[in-house]
Amino acid sequence: MTALLVLEDGRTFAGEPFGAEGETVGEAVFNTGMTGYQETLTDPSYHRQVVVQTAPHIGNTGINDDDPESRRIWVAGYVVRDPARRASSWRSRRSLDDELAAQGVVGISGVDTRALTRHLRERGAMRCGISSIGDRDALLATVLASPAMAGSDLSAEVTTPDAYRVDALGKHRFTVAALDYGIKTMTPHRMAERGITSHVLPSTSSADAVVATGADAVFLANGPGDPATADVAVETVRELLRRQVPVFGICFGNQVLGRAFGFGTYKLGYGHRGINQPVQDRRTGKVEITAHNHGFAVDAPADRATDTEFGAVEVSHVCLNDGVVEGLVARDTRAFSVQYHPEAAAGPHDAAYLFDRFVELLEGRR
Repeated sequence: MTALLVLEDGRTFAGEPFGAEGETVGEAVFNTGMTGYQETLTDPSYHRQVVVQTAPHIGNTGINDDDPESRRIWVAGYVVRDPARRASSWRSRRSLDDELAAQGVVGISGVDTRALTRHLRERGAMRCGISSIGDRDALLATVLASPAMAGSDLSAEVTTPDAYRVDALGKHRFTVAALDYGIKTMTPHRMAERGITSHVLPSTSSADAVVATGADAVFLANGPGDPATADVAVETVRELLRRQVPVFGICFGNQVLGRAFGFGTYKLGYGHRGINQPVQDRRTGKVEITAHNHGFAVDAPADRATDTEFGAVEVSHVCLNDGVVEGLVARDTRAFSVQYHPEAAAGPHDAAYLFDRFVELLEGRR
């Protein structure tokens, strides 16, 4: 059986069905990580995206029941070059192909992912479709009728429907309310390791709901979609800042905090996705290799601090590949954020210190 991948500009790739048979559409993006495919698949930030793995061999370690970052696979489709014929990890419980099929995720294998990635780098991330049941022209028509990622409000589609709690490991030190725009399992775990009990709240929770948890601070999680649509979340964060609640945000949370400070956001050409992105901490000069998954960025000046309603705010981290803003810090308010993922379950762990900075913020030392 043949499968087809069709980009919105008409470029077409043929391959073999991988995972579920059927048809799917989403935004085609590429991930440069050589490991951590299970964490990628279960990251809610990939909701409505078709992920292209640039590493040629995927599925070598199968699927286990310990590493998922959420309750399900979120990618809209999956593209690999050379899937493993046999899983070789003692932790594996089933094959990647079987897991994709069981969760209804349509994929394609045998694709020249190098050529596809080069096309996306040159033309930018774009809508695409994968099908093992239809013809090219019908699939292209479906792709062109599908919604673009710009302007999409998606956090409400991935957030928890009900609040839940993740207790501190060992001695309880602090309580944090985490606004779930698409939080990953490892994030509250990293805080629990530092004595933090997390109350994970739905993305639409109000400032009053956050304060009602008795939280010492608020965490703004990662998530999918266009931050320009997150007006409710932005107003909630502004109200929390006015109440002088300490804030730490990552990824989508960084963009929400940036908007709360008054900055704009914009869509990147093809985004940053993978676990090998170099970022510099401008305060220390240290370069970190970091895990990323974002297609939007904060539009803030990196050469000076900006006066905002909440005092001076400056860019704390920048991407060394392209100069994109990767972090913000408020001089006069206890708030900071980064555009990447310090929890990094699949590694690297260069940015784990940011959770220690959060603890220092809670201790009042920053």
